[in-house]
Amino acid sequence: MEFRQIQYFIEVAQREHVTEAAHTLHVAQSAVSRQIANLESELGVQLFIREGRNVRLTPMGRIFLEHAEKSVMEIEKAKLEIDEFLDPERGTIRLGFPSSLATHILPTVISAFRTRYPDVGFQLRQGSFRQLVHSVVKGEVELAFIAPVPTEEKDFEGHIFFSEKIVALLPSNHTLSDQPALRLDQLQNDSFVLFPDGFILHRIVVDACHQMGFQPVISFEGEDIDAIKGLVAAGLGVTLLPEVTLIDSVPRGTVKIPVSEPELTRTVGTVIPNNRDLPPSEKLFHDFLKEFFAALDRFRQ
Repeated sequence: MEFRQIQYFIEVAQREHVTEAAHTLHVAQSAVSRQIANLESELGVQLFIREGRNVRLTPMGRIFLEHAEKSVMEIEKAKLEIDEFLDPERGTIRLGFPSSLATHILPTVISAFRTRYPDVGFQLRQGSFRQLVHSVVKGEVELAFIAPVPTEEKDFEGHIFFSEKIVALLPSNHTLSDQPALRLDQLQNDSFVLFPDGFILHRIVVDACHQMGFQPVISFEGEDIDAIKGLVAAGLGVTLLPEVTLIDSVPRGTVKIPVSEPELTRTVGTVIPNNRDLPPSEKLFHDFLKEFFAALDRFRQ
């Protein structure tokens, strides 16, 4: 079994079309068909069902695809780690991040890092809390920014860099818009605009409302933080957001107000795997992050 055969098989399986796979691979269609036939002969099973010009995986084909993708990913990681070992300052960092850190924190630290190491590249993957943790454990990314930072987990370890406040964002014509601070239960008659259930910020807000004795009425849910801000600006509800998401500017038509009770904060940091060492470039970046946020903390003090 050749690595080329596996690559051809994966491309055909993903596109369900031999001709399109051949175009992507920049080889003749006959070469792809021949390699797939050789692979099926070697395995002793049919991997595809032919349907005119299209193909689809057989049950055995789906099983083989799952393992083939893992194998190719491991080979690519091995090649990457070898390149990084030879020169970690020219490697590629596979990094996950949540949308709440995409506007300010992520660009700031990557810009600072690339000032020192300009030849390092990044492969970025955005996701929810659960998706990011899963990606780190499965090796799809090597480290991820995350908030809040989980601790005492067996599959990964969390590193806290700082804590930040969670604040209320209200339409500027809200009756409480002129208050220096507010209790969360003062918003119990308002509609909320939140991330969907399953997102950590959704749980933080709902748990805080329960702590203050009420169930929030959720009028809109969205995965995009700018869309949430826009809905609040349009007067369609209120929300609670990490202060870092409003650090550059508060959207027009809204006001940011601290929450005095309950006091809401979240930790921000990274998660890295427990079952394997970080590749050299990722270790270089993670060490930089510790140094960067330690210096920032000293400056604040």
